[in-house]
Amino acid sequence: MTTTTTTPNVAAVVDATTLVHRTRSFRSVSALLAIAFLVVVGLVALLAPLLPLDPSTTDLAIRWQPPSAAHWFGTDELGRDYFSRVVYGARISLTVGILAMAAATAIGVMVGLIAGYAGGRVDDALMRFVDFLSSIPWMVLVIVASVFLKPGLWTIIFVIGVFSWMATARLVRAETLTLRERAFVRYARYIGVRRELVMWRHVVPDAAPTIIVAATASISTAILTESALSFLGLGIQPPMASWGSLLESAQGSLQTAPYLALIPGVLILLTVLSFNVLGDALRQSVSEGGSS
Repeated sequence: MTTTTTTPNVAAVVDATTLVHRTRSFRSVSALLAIAFLVVVGLVALLAPLLPLDPSTTDLAIRWQPPSAAHWFGTDELGRDYFSRVVYGARISLTVGILAMAAATAIGVMVGLIAGYAGGRVDDALMRFVDFLSSIPWMVLVIVASVFLKPGLWTIIFVIGVFSWMATARLVRAETLTLRERAFVRYARYIGVRRELVMWRHVVPDAAPTIIVAATASISTAILTESALSFLGLGIQPPMASWGSLLESAQGSLQTAPYLALIPGVLILLTVLSFNVLGDALRQSVSEGGSS
């Protein structure tokens, strides 16, 4: 009787353990692939000025050529090498994603820290402001701001960074509310350590995993937003080109040269997916570290 009841339980435990190991293995492989893709794209974009690439040279005699050994991604409507334009477009898209993420993370961390640590009326006021901004579709805010500001690289970075920090603020506030009740934080307050030093020396380091995960998600959001704005003609302006602006300029050639839209579209998809996979891996690592 004992053997009959124990055996299925052991089998269930073994199956569950195997499933967990397979899931972790799949996640690790996905994370490694995502990291490898992002490293390759980042290095190519970073080293683009050192490569023999010229995204602005036109040659009408070779316009609309399909991908070949001479032109890996073909040529566009002006005979420009499309691989060069895609590589330089990656520089713009990644620059927007990283710098807008940095701005949004800085604002979100500051607001979340102050709200969570101060509490009371300060917390209520800041969170009501966050709720107000969150209630408005922030893509609408970005589009409206882009209309009133001169379109360009720094305008896009500023607008996306200023209007995409609310989620980070919520996460950091929740983490700060938990950390401020920890013994080491309460002891630091008890011995008279200044509030600013307590936040930056004790709260921020312990909230760093959450901040990193939020920052990873912000990069993919910023890249998608820049692509959408450029596609609408409100983003990067010529002669600069991003993946989003390449998509916008390829609208009129979908029948004659579909690769002009397919290549930057796939790269945007893979880049955003890679950042999301990396963020999920970091989130899983943080949760497993916290549970252990």
